[in-house]
Amino acid sequence: MKNKQHEVWVFIEQRAGKAADVSFELLSKGRKLAETLKGTLKAVVIGHQMDEISQRCFLFGAKEVLLVDHPELKIYNTLPYARIMSELVDKHQPRIVLFGATFIGRDLAPRVASHTKSGLTADCTDLQISDVTYMRKDYPQLLLQIRPAFGGNILATIITPENPVQMATVREGVMEMHPLDTPVKGKITEIPFKEDPTDKLVQIIEQHREENKVNLKAAPIIVAGGYGMGSKEDFGLLHELADVIGGEVAGSRAAVDAGFVEHARQVGQTGVTVRPKLYIAVAISGAIQHRAGMDESNKIIAINNDPEAPIFDICHYGIVGDAKEVIPMLIDVYKHKLK
Repeated sequence: MKNKQHEVWVFIEQRAGKAADVSFELLSKGRKLAETLKGTLKAVVIGHQMDEISQRCFLFGAKEVLLVDHPELKIYNTLPYARIMSELVDKHQPRIVLFGATFIGRDLAPRVASHTKSGLTADCTDLQISDVTYMRKDYPQLLLQIRPAFGGNILATIITPENPVQMATVREGVMEMHPLDTPVKGKITEIPFKEDPTDKLVQIIEQHREENKVNLKAAPIIVAGGYGMGSKEDFGLLHELADVIGGEVAGSRAAVDAGFVEHARQVGQTGVTVRPKLYIAVAISGAIQHRAGMDESNKIIAINNDPEAPIFDICHYGIVGDAKEVIPMLIDVYKHKLK
Protein backbone atom coordinates (compact mmCIF):
# COMPACT_ATOMS: atom_id res chain seq x y z
CA MET A 1 0.00 0.00 0.00
CA LYS A 2 1.42 3.36 -0.96
CA ASN A 3 -0.70 5.11 1.68
CA LYS A 4 1.10 5.26 5.03
CA GLN A 5 -0.72 8.15 6.64
CA HIS A 6 -3.74 6.26 7.98
CA GLU A 7 -5.95 9.31 7.80
CA VAL A 8 -9.71 8.95 8.18
CA TRP A 9 -11.69 11.68 6.43
CA VAL A 10 -15.35 12.55 6.86
CA PHE A 11 -17.16 14.77 4.36
CA ILE A 12 -19.30 17.24 6.35
CA GLU A 13 -22.57 17.69 4.52
CA GLN A 14 -24.46 20.96 4.94
CA ARG A 15 -27.58 22.58 3.60
CA ALA A 16 -28.28 26.28 4.05
CA GLY A 17 -25.42 26.44 6.52
CA LYS A 18 -26.76 23.63 8.72
CA ALA A 19 -24.67 20.47 9.01
CA ALA A 20 -26.34 17.08 8.62
CA ASP A 21 -26.46 14.91 11.76
CA VAL A 22 -25.05 11.97 9.81
CA SER A 23 -21.77 13.86 9.38
CA PHE A 24 -21.25 14.01 13.15
CA GLU A 25 -22.34 10.39 13.49
CA LEU A 26 -19.56 9.56 11.02
CA LEU A 27 -17.02 11.67 12.89
CA SER A 28 -17.88 9.68 16.03
CA LYS A 29 -17.32 6.41 14.16
CA GLY A 30 -14.31 7.80 12.31
CA ARG A 31 -12.70 8.65 15.64
CA LYS A 32 -12.81 4.97 16.63
CA LEU A 33 -11.48 3.86 13.24
CA ALA A 34 -8.62 6.37 13.46
CA GLU A 35 -7.76 5.14 16.96
CA THR A 36 -7.60 1.55 15.70
CA LEU A 37 -5.38 2.63 12.80
CA LYS A 38 -3.31 4.84 15.12
CA GLY A 39 -4.06 7.55 12.59
CA THR A 40 -5.71 10.97 12.35
CA LEU A 41 -9.34 11.97 11.97
CA LYS A 42 -10.00 14.88 9.62
CA ALA A 43 -13.15 16.63 8.45
CA VAL A 44 -13.66 18.13 4.99
CA VAL A 45 -15.94 21.18 5.00
CA ILE A 46 -17.03 22.81 1.74
CA GLY A 47 -19.42 25.77 1.63
CA HIS A 48 -19.65 29.42 2.62
CA GLN A 49 -19.36 30.94 6.11
CA MET A 50 -18.54 27.55 7.56
CA ASP A 51 -16.67 28.71 10.69
CA GLU A 52 -19.27 27.45 13.16
CA ILE A 53 -19.57 24.05 11.48
CA SER A 54 -15.79 23.76 11.30
CA GLN A 55 -15.43 24.43 15.02
CA ARG A 56 -18.13 21.88 15.84
CA CYS A 57 -16.09 19.15 14.13
CA PHE A 58 -13.54 19.43 16.95
CA LEU A 59 -16.26 18.47 19.44
CA PHE A 60 -16.51 15.10 17.70
CA GLY A 61 -12.80 14.38 17.57
CA ALA A 62 -11.54 15.84 14.30
CA LYS A 63 -7.92 16.94 14.69
CA GLU A 64 -7.94 18.98 11.48
CA VAL A 65 -10.58 20.57 9.29
CA LEU A 66 -9.84 21.00 5.60
CA LEU A 67 -11.96 24.04 4.79
CA VAL A 68 -12.87 25.30 1.33
CA ASP A 69 -14.99 28.43 1.89
CA HIS A 70 -16.31 30.60 -0.94
CA PRO A 71 -19.64 32.25 -1.87
CA GLU A 72 -19.81 30.09 -5.03
CA LEU A 73 -19.95 27.01 -2.79
CA LYS A 74 -22.82 28.12 -0.55
CA ILE A 75 -25.27 25.69 -2.17
CA TYR A 76 -24.25 22.12 -2.94
CA ASN A 77 -23.47 21.75 -6.64
CA THR A 78 -22.21 18.41 -7.94
CA LEU A 79 -19.45 19.52 -10.30
CA PRO A 80 -17.42 21.93 -8.11
CA TYR A 81 -17.89 19.83 -4.96
CA ALA A 82 -16.82 16.62 -6.74
CA ARG A 83 -13.83 18.38 -8.33
CA ILE A 84 -12.65 19.86 -5.01
CA MET A 85 -13.08 16.59 -3.12
CA SER A 86 -11.34 14.60 -5.86
CA GLU A 87 -8.38 17.00 -5.90
CA LEU A 88 -8.02 16.74 -2.12
CA VAL A 89 -8.10 12.94 -2.18
CA ASP A 90 -5.63 12.85 -5.09
CA LYS A 91 -3.22 15.10 -3.22
CA HIS A 92 -3.39 13.65 0.30
CA GLN A 93 -4.36 10.00 -0.30
CA PRO A 94 -6.30 9.42 2.96
CA ARG A 95 -6.76 5.81 4.00
CA ILE A 96 -10.54 6.06 4.51
CA VAL A 97 -13.14 8.58 3.28
CA LEU A 98 -16.70 8.48 4.64
CA PHE A 99 -19.87 10.13 3.33
CA GLY A 100 -23.46 10.03 4.57
CA ALA A 101 -25.77 7.87 2.45
CA THR A 102 -27.98 10.90 1.77
CA PHE A 103 -29.05 12.45 -1.53
CA ILE A 104 -25.89 14.56 -1.47
CA GLY A 105 -23.58 11.76 -0.31
CA ARG A 106 -24.90 9.32 -2.89
CA ASP A 107 -24.38 11.93 -5.59
CA LEU A 108 -20.88 12.98 -4.52
CA ALA A 109 -19.15 9.80 -3.33
CA PRO A 110 -19.31 7.75 -6.57
CA ARG A 111 -17.93 10.67 -8.60
CA VAL A 112 -14.98 11.06 -6.24
CA ALA A 113 -14.39 7.30 -6.14
CA SER A 114 -14.51 7.05 -9.93
CA HIS A 115 -12.06 9.92 -10.41
CA THR A 116 -9.60 8.67 -7.79
CA LYS A 117 -10.08 4.98 -8.71
CA SER A 118 -10.95 4.20 -5.10
CA GLY A 119 -13.06 1.40 -3.69
CA LEU A 120 -16.57 2.44 -2.64
CA THR A 121 -19.33 0.58 -0.82
CA ALA A 122 -22.78 2.16 -0.55
CA ASP A 123 -25.27 2.15 2.34
CA CYS A 124 -23.04 0.56 4.97
CA THR A 125 -24.53 -0.26 8.34
CA ASP A 126 -21.22 -1.00 10.08
CA LEU A 127 -17.50 -0.32 9.59
CA GLN A 128 -14.60 -2.16 11.21
CA ILE A 129 -10.83 -2.40 10.86
CA SER A 130 -9.25 -5.84 10.56
CA ASP A 131 -6.26 -7.69 9.12
CA VAL A 132 -7.43 -9.80 6.18
CA THR A 133 -5.93 -12.69 4.24
CA TYR A 134 -7.36 -12.70 0.72
CA MET A 135 -6.18 -14.76 -2.26
CA ARG A 136 -3.21 -15.95 -0.15
CA LYS A 137 -2.07 -12.41 0.49
CA ASP A 138 -2.07 -10.59 3.82
CA TYR A 139 -3.62 -7.14 3.96
CA PRO A 140 -3.15 -5.33 7.29
CA GLN A 141 -5.80 -3.01 8.70
CA LEU A 142 -8.35 -3.12 5.93
CA LEU A 143 -11.69 -1.36 6.21
CA LEU A 144 -14.48 -3.93 6.50
CA GLN A 145 -17.50 -2.37 4.81
CA ILE A 146 -20.60 -4.16 6.10
CA ARG A 147 -23.99 -3.76 4.47
CA PRO A 148 -27.19 -5.75 3.87
CA ALA A 149 -27.37 -7.69 0.59
CA PHE A 150 -29.87 -9.86 -1.28
CA GLY A 151 -32.82 -7.83 -0.07
CA GLY A 152 -31.45 -7.65 3.43
CA ASN A 153 -31.43 -11.41 3.94
CA ILE A 154 -27.68 -11.49 4.58
CA LEU A 155 -25.00 -9.08 5.74
CA ALA A 156 -22.13 -8.78 3.26
CA THR A 157 -18.62 -7.77 4.30
CA ILE A 158 -16.89 -5.97 1.44
CA ILE A 159 -13.17 -5.19 1.17
CA THR A 160 -11.14 -3.26 -1.38
CA PRO A 161 -7.67 -4.68 -0.72
CA GLU A 162 -5.83 -3.27 -3.75
CA ASN A 163 -7.03 0.30 -3.30
CA PRO A 164 -4.95 2.73 -1.24
CA VAL A 165 -8.10 4.79 -0.57
CA GLN A 166 -11.23 3.08 0.73
CA MET A 167 -14.58 4.89 0.62
CA ALA A 168 -18.02 4.19 2.00
CA THR A 169 -21.39 5.85 2.33
CA VAL A 170 -23.15 5.14 5.63
CA ARG A 171 -26.85 5.29 6.35
CA GLU A 172 -28.21 7.98 8.64
CA GLY A 173 -28.78 6.91 12.21
CA VAL A 174 -26.85 3.62 12.17
CA MET A 175 -23.82 5.13 13.94
CA GLU A 176 -24.31 6.76 17.32
CA MET A 177 -23.34 10.40 17.74
CA HIS A 178 -20.86 10.80 20.63
CA PRO A 179 -19.58 14.34 21.31
CA LEU A 180 -16.48 14.65 23.47
CA ASP A 181 -16.60 16.28 26.89
CA THR A 182 -13.93 18.73 25.71
CA PRO A 183 -13.39 19.65 22.05
CA VAL A 184 -10.09 18.68 20.42
CA LYS A 185 -7.66 21.57 20.03
CA GLY A 186 -7.47 21.03 16.30
CA LYS A 187 -6.52 23.25 13.42
CA ILE A 188 -8.43 24.62 10.46
CA THR A 189 -6.52 24.45 7.19
CA GLU A 190 -8.06 26.85 4.68
CA ILE A 191 -7.73 25.72 1.08
CA PRO A 192 -8.21 28.42 -1.56
CA PHE A 193 -11.06 27.95 -4.01
CA LYS A 194 -10.01 28.07 -7.65
CA GLU A 195 -12.83 28.27 -10.14
CA ASP A 196 -12.91 25.94 -13.10
CA PRO A 197 -14.90 26.44 -16.33
CA THR A 198 -16.65 23.10 -15.76
CA ASP A 199 -18.10 24.31 -12.44
CA LYS A 200 -20.86 26.25 -14.16
CA LEU A 201 -21.89 23.66 -16.74
CA VAL A 202 -24.80 23.03 -14.40
CA GLN A 203 -26.21 26.02 -12.56
CA ILE A 204 -28.78 26.14 -9.77
CA ILE A 205 -31.44 28.70 -10.65
CA GLU A 206 -33.87 28.08 -7.79
CA GLN A 207 -34.26 25.67 -4.91
CA HIS A 208 -37.57 24.51 -3.48
CA ARG A 209 -37.27 22.28 -0.46
CA GLU A 210 -39.85 21.13 2.05
CA GLU A 211 -38.49 20.14 5.44
CA ASN A 212 -39.44 16.72 6.72
CA LYS A 213 -42.12 17.16 9.39
CA VAL A 214 -41.48 13.72 10.87
CA ASN A 215 -38.37 13.16 13.01
CA LEU A 216 -38.47 9.55 14.12
CA LYS A 217 -34.80 9.57 15.12
CA ALA A 218 -35.54 12.04 17.92
CA ALA A 219 -38.68 10.28 19.22
CA PRO A 220 -38.23 8.62 22.65
CA ILE A 221 -41.27 6.38 22.06
CA ILE A 222 -42.30 4.81 18.75
CA VAL A 223 -45.41 2.76 18.01
CA ALA A 224 -44.80 0.88 14.76
CA GLY A 225 -47.30 -1.17 12.79
CA GLY A 226 -46.94 -3.79 10.10
CA TYR A 227 -49.00 -5.14 7.23
CA GLY A 228 -50.78 -7.35 9.76
CA MET A 229 -52.76 -4.31 10.95
CA GLY A 230 -54.97 -4.96 7.91
CA SER A 231 -55.95 -1.46 6.82
CA LYS A 232 -55.21 2.23 7.05
CA GLU A 233 -58.29 2.66 9.24
CA ASP A 234 -57.02 0.07 11.74
CA PHE A 235 -53.69 1.94 11.80
CA GLY A 236 -55.71 4.64 13.56
CA LEU A 237 -55.44 2.50 16.72
CA LEU A 238 -51.67 3.01 16.65
CA HIS A 239 -52.08 6.76 16.28
CA GLU A 240 -54.41 6.75 19.29
CA LEU A 241 -51.94 4.73 21.39
CA ALA A 242 -49.06 7.00 20.32
CA ASP A 243 -51.10 10.06 21.32
CA VAL A 244 -51.81 8.84 24.84
CA ILE A 245 -48.23 7.75 25.56
CA GLY A 246 -46.52 10.67 23.82
CA GLY A 247 -44.96 8.72 20.96
CA GLU A 248 -44.59 8.81 17.19
CA VAL A 249 -46.18 6.37 14.74
CA ALA A 250 -44.00 4.37 12.35
CA GLY A 251 -44.45 1.45 9.99
CA SER A 252 -42.73 -1.44 8.28
CA ARG A 253 -42.03 -1.36 4.56
CA ALA A 254 -45.00 -3.66 3.90
CA ALA A 255 -47.29 -1.25 5.76
CA VAL A 256 -45.90 1.70 3.80
CA ASP A 257 -46.27 -0.15 0.45
CA ALA A 258 -49.87 -0.95 1.36
CA GLY A 259 -50.58 2.73 1.98
CA PHE A 260 -51.28 2.35 5.72
CA VAL A 261 -48.68 5.00 6.64
CA GLU A 262 -46.51 7.50 4.75
CA HIS A 263 -42.96 6.67 3.64
CA ALA A 264 -41.39 9.26 5.95
CA ARG A 265 -42.43 7.01 8.85
CA GLN A 266 -40.85 3.83 7.50
CA VAL A 267 -38.39 2.07 9.82
CA GLY A 268 -35.96 -0.51 8.49
CA GLN A 269 -33.25 -1.18 5.96
CA THR A 270 -34.82 1.07 3.31
CA GLY A 271 -36.27 3.50 5.85
CA VAL A 272 -35.05 5.20 9.01
CA THR A 273 -32.81 3.70 11.69
CA VAL A 274 -34.06 4.53 15.20
CA ARG A 275 -32.96 3.99 18.82
CA PRO A 276 -35.89 5.09 20.99
CA LYS A 277 -36.25 4.36 24.69
CA LEU A 278 -39.37 2.32 23.87
CA TYR A 279 -40.31 0.66 20.57
CA ILE A 280 -43.72 -1.03 20.33
CA ALA A 281 -43.84 -3.34 17.29
CA VAL A 282 -47.44 -4.17 16.42
CA ALA A 283 -48.34 -6.83 13.84
CA ILE A 284 -44.76 -6.76 12.54
CA SER A 285 -43.26 -10.16 11.79
CA GLY A 286 -39.70 -8.99 12.44
CA ALA A 287 -37.92 -9.72 9.17
CA ILE A 288 -34.23 -8.80 9.17
CA GLN A 289 -34.93 -5.80 6.92
CA HIS A 290 -37.10 -4.22 9.62
CA ARG A 291 -34.96 -5.30 12.54
CA ALA A 292 -31.95 -3.55 10.97
CA GLY A 293 -33.69 -0.25 11.67
CA MET A 294 -34.83 -0.77 15.27
CA ASP A 295 -32.99 -3.62 17.01
CA GLU A 296 -30.89 -1.21 19.10
CA SER A 297 -33.97 0.28 20.79
CA ASN A 298 -33.61 0.45 24.57
CA LYS A 299 -36.81 -1.56 25.19
CA ILE A 300 -38.89 -3.44 22.61
CA ILE A 301 -42.46 -4.62 23.12
CA ALA A 302 -43.84 -6.93 20.41
CA ILE A 303 -47.52 -7.65 19.78
CA ASN A 304 -48.27 -10.37 17.24
CA ASN A 305 -50.80 -13.17 16.84
CA ASP A 306 -48.09 -15.54 15.57
CA PRO A 307 -46.09 -16.94 18.51
CA GLU A 308 -43.33 -17.98 16.07
CA ALA A 309 -42.84 -14.48 14.63
CA PRO A 310 -39.12 -13.54 14.50
CA ILE A 311 -39.84 -10.26 16.29
CA PHE A 312 -40.20 -12.26 19.52
CA ASP A 313 -36.52 -13.26 19.23
CA ILE A 314 -35.35 -9.69 19.87
CA CYS A 315 -38.11 -8.15 21.98
CA HIS A 316 -37.85 -7.61 25.73
CA TYR A 317 -41.57 -8.17 26.28
CA GLY A 318 -43.89 -10.09 23.98
CA ILE A 319 -47.67 -10.26 23.77
CA VAL A 320 -49.24 -12.99 21.64
CA GLY A 321 -52.65 -11.78 20.55
CA ASP A 322 -54.75 -9.85 18.04
CA ALA A 323 -53.50 -6.27 17.87
CA LYS A 324 -57.04 -4.98 17.39
CA GLU A 325 -57.91 -6.42 20.80
CA VAL A 326 -54.64 -5.76 22.63
CA ILE A 327 -54.12 -2.11 21.59
CA PRO A 328 -57.53 -0.86 22.87
CA MET A 329 -56.77 -2.55 26.21
CA LEU A 330 -53.39 -0.81 26.41
CA ILE A 331 -55.02 2.53 25.61
CA ASP A 332 -57.67 1.96 28.28
CA VAL A 333 -55.13 0.96 30.93
CA TYR A 334 -52.94 3.97 30.24
CA LYS A 335 -55.84 6.42 30.20
CA HIS A 336 -57.62 5.21 33.33
CA LYS A 337 -55.20 3.31 35.53
CA LEU A 338 -51.60 4.42 34.95
CA LYS A 339 -51.95 8.19 34.83
